[in-house]
Amino acid sequence: MALIASCLMLFTAAEEKTTTIFIIGDSTAANKDISHDRKERGWGMALQCYFDDNIRVDNHAVNGRSSLSFFNEGRWDKVLEKMKPGDYVIIQFGHNDEKPKADRHTDPGSTFDYMLARYVRETREHGGIPVLMNSVVRRNFFVKAPDNDDDEKLRTTTYQDGAKMVEGDTLIDTHGLYRVAPRDVAQRMNVHFVDANRLTHDLEQGLGTEASKKLHMWFLPGEEPSVPAGRQDNTHYNVHGAQVVARLLADALCQEIPLLKRYRCDADITVDTQGRGDYLDLSQAVDHALQRPGSTTIQILGGQWDRPKLPKKAKISFVLRENASWK
Repeated sequence: MALIASCLMLFTAAEEKTTTIFIIGDSTAANKDISHDRKERGWGMALQCYFDDNIRVDNHAVNGRSSLSFFNEGRWDKVLEKMKPGDYVIIQFGHNDEKPKADRHTDPGSTFDYMLARYVRETREHGGIPVLMNSVVRRNFFVKAPDNDDDEKLRTTTYQDGAKMVEGDTLIDTHGLYRVAPRDVAQRMNVHFVDANRLTHDLEQGLGTEASKKLHMWFLPGEEPSVPAGRQDNTHYNVHGAQVVARLLADALCQEIPLLKRYRCDADITVDTQGRGDYLDLSQAVDHALQRPGSTTIQILGGQWDRPKLPKKAKISFVLRENASWK
């Protein structure tokens, strides 16, 4: 009993030393259902890949939620119950605040700002450190954005259901003042702010009309087995897109909050059975690594694994995290 008690005390002490980054937001950040090899991911799923085990990412973002509905559903209370002094809270809403449904809609300059300010104030009251982010962009190269009263409906569409309009070369904003309000609140309340909208705008514009599709759930019929009829979803990220955006936002967080730099980490490939990495399966990750030029670092998040047998000339190293181990 004494040994068990000692182990529990050590575990509790380790938990106390670990800083948590909470995320509250919508589907662009949310954890996703990865059953049946589904490929949709939120950037918040992947953020843990870019911070070491001294940082624990606790992602509470949920599909379809606005700053208003997230609060009214009691989801914020659950974050406050877990928060301890020194933890961070990333607050990112806007995609669904824009929508007309009364249970989600807020207005920039009034109710949207009020909800953001409330999250900031209550985070501080609990000893946490708020970080405001504005919304990531939609991949909209149309001169006039297609009618979209609910991003969540995109999951039930096929490639043929997608917009038939011709795309141009310039990414067009769809958020309007909803991308401005978080910056305004941050300035008024002296809060850390990350301009996720600008960062992802520059990313997608830099990639251009065709290459930017590779970030999203944008697949031709027959291209991706999990969506055999294809899809034209310019809002939600696939595995690759979530990793790219998470890495981008991790760097931005470290620039805004230099203290986090000491915990910043990276790897060429991440394996995680929860879907936070590039691969669920280690053998697939190794196969990919063997095809890459030069050396490759594979980090593994949690679990017990059969150590792969590598060719003699393979330049692959492994980093075991979150108590991951070899069988």
